[in-house]
Amino acid sequence: MPFSNNTVFCTTREAAQLLGVSLRTAQLWVESGLLEAWKTDGGHRRIARTSVEKLLAEKPGAAAAPAAEQGQARVRILVVEDDNVLLKLYKMRIASWQLPVSLAVAGNGYEGLLRIGRETPDLLILDLHMPGMDGFRMLQTLAYSPFREGMEIVVVTGLSPEEIAERGGVPQGIAVLPKPVPFGQIRAMVETLLAKMEQVECLS
Repeated sequence: MPFSNNTVFCTTREAAQLLGVSLRTAQLWVESGLLEAWKTDGGHRRIARTSVEKLLAEKPGAAAAPAAEQGQARVRILVVEDDNVLLKLYKMRIASWQLPVSLAVAGNGYEGLLRIGRETPDLLILDLHMPGMDGFRMLQTLAYSPFREGMEIVVVTGLSPEEIAERGGVPQGIAVLPKPVPFGQIRAMVETLLAKMEQVECLS
């Protein structure tokens, strides 16, 4: 147990150290509600012991193709989708491209934020309608987070434009693509990211 028996809360920095993540990651998880926290009269955050222990026990969905195994993988992709059949299709189709990418998956916004906190993807692909924390709430959490910077986001959804608008819409600058999954468009996005990375490498 990482706490003594009489410890019921800790600071954000202490939580980050116990979880083995950066302070920025711990702050993201507090903002998203993954870590239960409150503020003291002096304005300092305190995090519940039970919520830290819960995250210590969490094991997000396994990565489909870790970058270390691919050697040259450069573009990190995270797919957040609750349909297991569709997740398998993502894995098969992306693997068939034979591009230097790594793929991780998550079944809902909760798992997605855990993954983003541990390794920020270059491209986030997410559904909007999911159980638990859905895509709308996940996007709201990321909107003002430093994790948003440099991360390409695309929504792939079965919801109509009217249904999306009724739920509050999505932030500007985020592409919304309809289901069935338009893999051709997603591949084009990945190839654009690769080209940008190669250009940066040439200039450095």
